[in-house]
Amino acid sequence: MRVQTEEWRRFIPGSRMYKSKKTLFYNGEILWDVENHEYRVYDEAEQHSWEVVIVLPGVEVIPGCTFEGCGNIETVVMSDSVRRIEDSAFDDCESLEFVKLSRNLEFIGRFAFNMCISLSSIFIPPSCRQIGNWAFAYCHRLIILHVPRQTQLGENVIARTALIGASTFEIDESGHYETSISANVNEWIKNINRNDDQYALHRACSCYNPITEVIYEIVKRQGLMSFQRKNEVGITPLEYLEANPFAEDIDQSSVMKRYVLEMMGEAV
Repeated sequence: MRVQTEEWRRFIPGSRMYKSKKTLFYNGEILWDVENHEYRVYDEAEQHSWEVVIVLPGVEVIPGCTFEGCGNIETVVMSDSVRRIEDSAFDDCESLEFVKLSRNLEFIGRFAFNMCISLSSIFIPPSCRQIGNWAFAYCHRLIILHVPRQTQLGENVIARTALIGASTFEIDESGHYETSISANVNEWIKNINRNDDQYALHRACSCYNPITEVIYEIVKRQGLMSFQRKNEVGITPLEYLEANPFAEDIDQSSVMKRYVLEMMGEAV
């Protein structure tokens, strides 16, 4: 489920059906009492019925363990007011496939998305200063993780993921890697699409603010086949673009059509 910006203003807090999905319009409430181990506001059955979570404008913090174990959540869309996702906030959301983070996010806590086994991609905005230990560990399908250079990564952030499995680092049978190599792994994550022209289109399609004209100019220089060029973990620019929640306004088919027409000398 994609949510357009202009829709935010008509959302009100609460749990209800929206576009045929059981949806929580989340307003920052404490849903789980960590100290007393009990549900607040909604009972366990209700929380396990949610398929979509939309974090409303004005929410700055998603508290620890808020959605932990909510096994039916498939989609999370955050307003740009969110600045912090605390420890284990989405831990063990086994059906979670799509996450659009706040453009102003500053912090992702430990185990925040741990064991989200259906999550295959996540795009971190440049505002994010820190990601805690094991934040995306045991996300078995996670292969796309775009992280800005300035973001500080904790230990074993991608343990037991498809991404670490696609690397050349030495890992044990469980998919863990030694704490001693975490710094090297973290540097590798940020340099998968290293700063040379071969991966210019990968970088343009995976950034938090993809621009059609920039993408088109690279395609014009490198040709249409550049959309299908794989990086060292097997991901193409087209796959980045299709997965990127910040690329909703980019139409790759229009870019391709424009390129073909221009090569044929047709008016665009």
